[in-house]
Amino acid sequence: MPNEDPYERFKPFGTPPAKQGDYAYLLHIVRSLKSTGKGTCILPHGVLFRGNAEADIRRALVRKGYIKGIIGLPANLFYGTGIPACIVVIDKEHAHTRKGIFMIDASQGFMKDGAKNRLREQDVHKIVDAFNKQLDIAKYSRIVGVEEIEKNEFNLNLPRYIDSQQAEDVQDIEGHLKGGILLPDVDALQPYWDICPHLRATLFKPNRKGYVDLAVDKSAIKATIYQHPEFVAFTTSMNAHFGIWRNHHAQTLRSLKVGFHAKKVIQILSEDLLGHYRGKPLMDAYAVYQHAMDYWDATMQDDCYQIAAEGWKAEPTRLIEKDKKGKEKDKGWTCDLVPKALLVARYFASEQANIDALAAELEATTARLAELEEEHGDEEGAFAELESVNKANVAARLEEIDLEEAKATGKAKSAKRGKAVLKVAEASARYLVKAAEAPDSETAAEAEALRAWLALNAGEADLKRRIKMAEAELDAACYAKYPKLSEEDIKTLVVDDKWLAVLDADIQGEMDRITQALTQRVKELAERYETTTPTLVSRVSAFEEKVKQHLECMGFSWN
Repeated sequence: MPNEDPYERFKPFGTPPAKQGDYAYLLHIVRSLKSTGKGTCILPHGVLFRGNAEADIRRALVRKGYIKGIIGLPANLFYGTGIPACIVVIDKEHAHTRKGIFMIDASQGFMKDGAKNRLREQDVHKIVDAFNKQLDIAKYSRIVGVEEIEKNEFNLNLPRYIDSQQAEDVQDIEGHLKGGILLPDVDALQPYWDICPHLRATLFKPNRKGYVDLAVDKSAIKATIYQHPEFVAFTTSMNAHFGIWRNHHAQTLRSLKVGFHAKKVIQILSEDLLGHYRGKPLMDAYAVYQHAMDYWDATMQDDCYQIAAEGWKAEPTRLIEKDKKGKEKDKGWTCDLVPKALLVARYFASEQANIDALAAELEATTARLAELEEEHGDEEGAFAELESVNKANVAARLEEIDLEEAKATGKAKSAKRGKAVLKVAEASARYLVKAAEAPDSETAAEAEALRAWLALNAGEADLKRRIKMAEAELDAACYAKYPKLSEEDIKTLVVDDKWLAVLDADIQGEMDRITQALTQRVKELAERYETTTPTLVSRVSAFEEKVKQHLECMGFSWN
């Protein structure tokens, strides 16, 4: 019972309501802390604005100066509930001199993870940075004075103090009536124009006062941005910027030795990467940081732990599986530290290019086969009498046609065809020529289609065989290459071709995101006022007149 509590946890502030025990937890923490103690409590958002007894407790806590900060979290974050929560930060040290509460609205920073939401590494880091450094970030965080809180009757609901909602677009009536893009909408893209001041004049041209028009075709917006000299210069400078960070840390990564602390490596790398991009125009430093942490979780940490335990060793292991009878079967090999793809890219690029060329040829041949089957697959087509289109059935049907022709002409023909098949290109060309001419009979046309199919099928089988042989040879060459790799070779493959190459590609993706965002926004603005209201009214009238005419033709009157 609160009145019999020997620790008097509620006496200085008030007793929480019987059906809302949230403040009981918070007051227990407050009472348990010493005079310089600090603590946090995760509570539902309701504790920030509910009235009656809870409002009295909240007022007393604020006046005491015990609440140092409030951090709003996304909804659907915790199991068992979908409601949003907040972190209330208690700090008794210097409480009597505290003049405000630092508030963070982090409700928009999360990712979907199945049925729940989840804070990413970048979300956590941003919260920590903002709180520890007391950063004033628009629509995210700021210090709120006690005087402002008093004016709001000690209601601590975050939206009262931080407007984190994105402003909705204003639909301009004159723009819809007369056309043209509203100038303030273009001005809102100023961060892009600061980097590429002449790009704006390339994309837009004057219309009338307060309005502009798109100066390029809608389909050319992206290409115009990508190819603009100022944007190319910006991209080049960002690539060079990553190159500085890459060169600085490449040697550090190469110098890793057995027994190093893996977590310290990613801590140093990620923090330095975050600082390296902090404040760079258009770039989200926390998004870049997230790429590093994602790659660490997915791949790099396993590599680092392996190097810390075994050193720079790349030894492939055979994949042996046992069937139900206990018989072992070799399923190939793998190497986690230096995957096969890295070896192929650096040492066997020409062999892989040959396989890729064969694969492209195979794809084209398979497509021609599918086209041929579709063309002659109807009820009167060459494949109509076949139960299924395969080599045996096609060859058997062709043999029947040959026997019929032999009987009809009285000439002795072999019942069996020779083993040699025409080359794919020759057979296809012959078929196309025959198809263009008027065939002597339906049987002749059918035979030509069947021969073309057999030729293409033979070519497909040959390409598959050649690809399989080439892949087996490449696989054997890669497997034999591992023992010949020096430690420096392994370091180059892992550090340059694997770790840093992936981070470089991910950051390039951020550059693509920047371009795509500008492209989409410009296209959206152009399409919004592209068709004016008078034009729409005119089209409606035209359609209405057509409907009227159709109804009159059917004997109905139009009112």
